[in-house]
Amino acid sequence: MIILMAGLPGTGKTTLARALAARTGGAVLSKDEIRAAIFAPAGFSQNDIEYSTAQDDFVMEIMLQSARYVLQTNPERKVFLDGRTFSRRYQIERVFDFGAAINQPCRIIECVCSDESARRRLDVEPDPNHPAQNRSFGLYLEVKTRFEQITHPKTAISTDQPVEHCVEQALAALT
Repeated sequence: MIILMAGLPGTGKTTLARALAARTGGAVLSKDEIRAAIFAPAGFSQNDIEYSTAQDDFVMEIMLQSARYVLQTNPERKVFLDGRTFSRRYQIERVFDFGAAINQPCRIIECVCSDESARRRLDVEPDPNHPAQNRSFGLYLEVKTRFEQITHPKTAISTDQPVEHCVEQALAALT
């Protein structure tokens, strides 16, 4: 199964994806970590990371090919696609088309939280180890204004709740 972790920056997608993978034996494929591995290893410059739509789409294709590999090895495994907001319909459609092509179901978990929680996570207490250096409350607000409604069935989870409660809600939706 392929699970899209949708939601604005700072809404807890990575935290929830990692907790779900730990509980299910799943794999987390992180756009931000893959981008950093490709465009900022030794010998490259941090300037090679663009945070552009073109680079996001390129890294997403690498994620999908990685998902194919993981699922060919173990078709029962859950693969969590993390690090993309899935704020545009074409982004979701690409994953659903890919899932259909490899005979894997897709599910969407949308992480939501209060603006105050996002501001705290992104600007007041940011994660210094997060590979995406463009995360800010300003980016959260910008993406929020252009976020296209998700039309596929989804499970929205408020990450203002304790992580374990969010995990239980998500697990119920993935069965």
